[in-house]
Amino acid sequence: MKEPITKFTLKNGTVRYLLVVDIGRDKDGNRQQFKRRYDTLKEARAELSSIRHSINQGTYVKPSKETLNEYLDGYIVGATRGRRASTKASYRDAFRCPREVLGEMPLQAIQKKDVEDLVEYMETKGRRRGGTPGTGLGTRSIRLMLGRLTAAFDMAMQEGKLARNVVKLVTPPAHKKSKRDTWSTAQVRGFLHWAAKDRLHAAWRLSLYGLRRGEVLGLRWSDIDLTEKTLKVNQSRVLVDYKVLVEPPKSENGERTLPMDDKLVEALRALRKRQAADAEEAGSIYQHGLAELDWYTAGDAYVVTDSLGMPVHPEWYSDEFGRILKQAGVPRIRLHDSRHTTLSLMEKAGIPISIISKWAGHYDAAFTMKTYVHASDDDLKEGAKALAKLHAIKSA
Repeated sequence: MKEPITKFTLKNGTVRYLLVVDIGRDKDGNRQQFKRRYDTLKEARAELSSIRHSINQGTYVKPSKETLNEYLDGYIVGATRGRRASTKASYRDAFRCPREVLGEMPLQAIQKKDVEDLVEYMETKGRRRGGTPGTGLGTRSIRLMLGRLTAAFDMAMQEGKLARNVVKLVTPPAHKKSKRDTWSTAQVRGFLHWAAKDRLHAAWRLSLYGLRRGEVLGLRWSDIDLTEKTLKVNQSRVLVDYKVLVEPPKSENGERTLPMDDKLVEALRALRKRQAADAEEAGSIYQHGLAELDWYTAGDAYVVTDSLGMPVHPEWYSDEFGRILKQAGVPRIRLHDSRHTTLSLMEKAGIPISIISKWAGHYDAAFTMKTYVHASDDDLKEGAKALAKLHAIKSA
């Protein structure tokens, strides 16, 4: 067998040592070798010993110049295959700072300190939008980045491209859970009393029925049964990279049929009449809620539209919620906090958490909850009864 270490002398008389050792075969079955020159025999023998030990342990990683950006280009394709557009955007956003700071570095050269520097960059000047550019990002964004990057490095290890995951050595910044602002029952009633004057009264009731913004804006009249008093949640209109997209629910639990209380049914009937009047007044320019004609079939008009029948923009809807609550004189909360308000008030009304979870379309990962606690469709009627009482407006 040929010796793996060969001594040779340069023209200037300098002695060097060439290490050539088999390191396995590639995916096509071709033999692969590790080759490197060393100044001393001791260095060459140490490297040979290390390589042989790693091969025997099954942990050897072939040297590569593949950069982090090059690796992430391929990783993100597999990690987001079949995912919703918003999920894909979430991955792109999470990897933005790593690409900016470490993207051109060889994947195998990245050390713990490099990831620590990345975290510091994000804490101090990583923001590009959603605030003042060049300022620091919140802990949630940093923790999400570290989670995504950890998963990418884990995959690189499984592919034999890394010997260890240095991202796991970095301690994420402490998560500071922000206090959720929610309304009391009286404040909900005050808002709904004022919102009854608005043409989108039904939409505000839907938001205070526990639906997400995208679920409210994704509702079509074909999803509403005013006779049976039910509504189906089976899609969302969401904002992804400044574009409005239609997506399926986040999980199977997100697709659900909810019973409606009488006040919500009444508001939806009034909205339908209002839209018919709008259509008659606007004539041929009325859009009938069919903005995405290339995707939808006739009759799938959206419930929440403007006076010309156009589905409203998600950001406009959030802004309009803020304007109406100001007029109603109730404390300012974010639109999504109306969902937190609803679920909190349902819990305070004594509705079992299993029913609330099913109502909200949550995927509950807790083992006990998922395995041993169940809620039937009939149980949801208790939720409808509770909301009817919570939303009731007492006459003077």
